[in-house]
Amino acid sequence: MSACEKGLQWQLALGLLSTMPSMRVIPNEFSYSAAISACEKGGQWQAALVILCEMPSMRVTPNDISYNAAISACEKGGQWQMALGLLSAMPEMAVVADAISYNSAISACEKGGQWPLALCLLDRMPQMQVLPDEISYSACMSACEKGFQWQLALSLLADMPQRRVFPNEVSFSAAISACEKGGRWQMALSLLDSMPRMAVMPNEFSFSAAISACEKGGQWQLALSLLIDMPRRSVRPNEVSYNAAISACEKGGSWELALGLLQEMPRMSCAPDEISYNAAISACENGGRWQLSLSLLDQMSGVRLWPSAFSYGACMSACERGGQWQTALSLLSEMPRKMVAPDVISYNSAVRACEKGGQWQLAVSLLEQMPNEGVDPDDVTYGAAIGACREAGQFQVTVSLIDGFKSNAIDSLRFLIPGTDALES
Repeated sequence: MSACEKGLQWQLALGLLSTMPSMRVIPNEFSYSAAISACEKGGQWQAALVILCEMPSMRVTPNDISYNAAISACEKGGQWQMALGLLSAMPEMAVVADAISYNSAISACEKGGQWPLALCLLDRMPQMQVLPDEISYSACMSACEKGFQWQLALSLLADMPQRRVFPNEVSFSAAISACEKGGRWQMALSLLDSMPRMAVMPNEFSFSAAISACEKGGQWQLALSLLIDMPRRSVRPNEVSYNAAISACEKGGSWELALGLLQEMPRMSCAPDEISYNAAISACENGGRWQLSLSLLDQMSGVRLWPSAFSYGACMSACERGGQWQTALSLLSEMPRKMVAPDVISYNSAVRACEKGGQWQLAVSLLEQMPNEGVDPDDVTYGAAIGACREAGQFQVTVSLIDGFKSNAIDSLRFLIPGTDALES
């Protein structure tokens, strides 16, 4: 069963457990724990709980290993409530929770976006005679990062040495990511610089989080310098590092550098993914290079990547800026054939392209087509269609669209705010 667990063969592990009585072998707590661990590794949290609940009826007392494996299974399955329930049930079963129990429960809260509960568990550990370790703190900091609580993450990092817990790469990476989410790129860089002084060497996750922080802060030059610095620090950039740097170049209006990074990725043993291509397409869009956007879109199929609605929307927006309304419409019609559902952004790009191309009939036709495709027009859609009709001198159609826009806005308000009927006048 333990071999099946390591080989991710949870069905075989359960089969072995069920055949033990017929082979005149009585399962004990180690047998059940191995089966629960196999279910945990296989992402089968329900099966793990069934086995745990079955143990008392088979006159087998669950131990800490059984509970820890079940809590970890719930954590991996995104069941933070179940994980906390199991942790609280351990004293009733005369099972003492250890650091692994609490760390798994904290991680479950982190994955569930429950940062206050994660902090409560960390505070409770010393009261229960359990010493928090770097895993406990790192999971809590990651929970704070997901909750946009960068100050709390930094406070936890500062608290670790005082508790005789030494931060590691995971701890620093979580704190840097929290600063990135909080828009504190300066603090992220400061943490990255402080790691060697704490005898912690930055890894690809630390650098990637710092690059992403610079990207979100509009510091594309700094993002590039960090990416260049990684090999010098004996750290190999990964896909996340490159994607963040390409996005930084896109936001900085440097489409040439964005394309250069995309082309460099395979040479660095990094396979570009959908995020890489989308960021490069957006960079070409912002740079008014609609031909390059189309070329990148075509390349995605060649490397077995499926373009998304975002990919098509960015290409259509590039065509709109380049005055290529026919190409924008061609891309919109291609999306269903490629099994990509057009969204409101896709339609807006196409309608704006028709507006700039003086094609008011097509703009109105697209607007009318959207509800039939399950896409609700927004103010951008109406604005582009109304602008197209106004420029073409189609005043009656313009007034009709304005009335439709008012009706659509009132319907939206009526849905969001009860008692909106009085606003209609």
